[in-house]
Amino acid sequence: MAGLPAPRTAVNRINVLLVEDDEGDAVLVEALLEEVEADVSLHRARTLREAEGLLWKADCVLLDLGLPDTTGLDGLTRLLAHPAQVAIIVLTGLNDEHQGTRSVAAGAEDYLVKGQVDGVGLARSIRYAVGRKRVEETQRQLRDEQLLAAEKTRLERGLLPSPIMHGDDIGWQVRYRPGGSRMLLGGDFYDVVRTSDGTLQVLIGDVCGHGPDEAAIGVFLRIAWRALVLADQEPSRVLRTLHEILEHERHQPGLFTTACMVTISPDRRWARVYLAGHPEPMLLVGDRVMELPRDRAGLPLGVLPDSRWSGLDVPLPPGWVMLLYTDGLVEGRVLGDSERLGSERLIDLITDITGERPDWAREPATLLDDLISRVKELNGGELDDDMAVLLIADRD
Repeated sequence: MAGLPAPRTAVNRINVLLVEDDEGDAVLVEALLEEVEADVSLHRARTLREAEGLLWKADCVLLDLGLPDTTGLDGLTRLLAHPAQVAIIVLTGLNDEHQGTRSVAAGAEDYLVKGQVDGVGLARSIRYAVGRKRVEETQRQLRDEQLLAAEKTRLERGLLPSPIMHGDDIGWQVRYRPGGSRMLLGGDFYDVVRTSDGTLQVLIGDVCGHGPDEAAIGVFLRIAWRALVLADQEPSRVLRTLHEILEHERHQPGLFTTACMVTISPDRRWARVYLAGHPEPMLLVGDRVMELPRDRAGLPLGVLPDSRWSGLDVPLPPGWVMLLYTDGLVEGRVLGDSERLGSERLIDLITDITGERPDWAREPATLLDDLISRVKELNGGELDDDMAVLLIADRD
């Protein structure tokens, strides 16, 4: 025995707005839809002004062009310009069929000639018009999103730094991921500049907060840092200047930025580390991993107006690798544990990876990729905070 037809529900019903001032034509449209039991909810407006107030509740509009407050295609043009994106079917008289073709050319989904359509044809036209409109709207949104993504990608790639490097005795790798993969650029920033005498200057920082404003501040500070370094400013003065710039340029009071700046000597045998509220770098030598001391760590940039920063000299053994990172790398959760990852467990992860890959120093990029992959795995997915990880390696 054949099953009973599925009951119609209000959820699937098409809301049709009939814009018609002629009572006889309105009754005819209603009768045609009732005759075929069309799954629609029919509403009525007698003027274009009345219709404009009801558009937000409509899926499809049946529009008569001859209304008391509009003539010709003016009414169609006004409805097409309305923010509510609805399918529009124009109703024309026997002598105005050319108006129907003009209406479709102007943006209507279809036109019907009064007196030449039955209930089946009317219901079908409504369904097709709504379906086409939804497809068009989906395609439009997709195109808009693709264009926006392309523009954002070009902008963000243009804002990410191109390190100034020369010589093959120092290698570098970087991984940069905004929190949750929201965009290509976040509030974290980094840069690497090697000056003409062989000194390597490295910067990594983290603007408090998330979003385009924080990203803009990060880019601004990075560019200022590069300009100061290329102008041979003394490193502690560089941080003081960045602090002053942040105080004047930040978009809200109290916004601060952590930063780590490292100066590596031309012979690559010592480094001077400046910390402004930032995680200390890690030094990898063979199978050993150690955090550099925080003896002279200072406050983040933008906290106190009279802040000062001094550097700590650190000897560098041959074959060293230095890992600098923002706290997004260690603030992820660990599944089954209420604590965050933290620097100690990060050291354990690095030790595990280097132990599994004795030749990791030949391809240091694999260390970063494996490390980030394991941090994400422990977190149970993408990290919420922005993250920058920078690896500098002595190639002797």
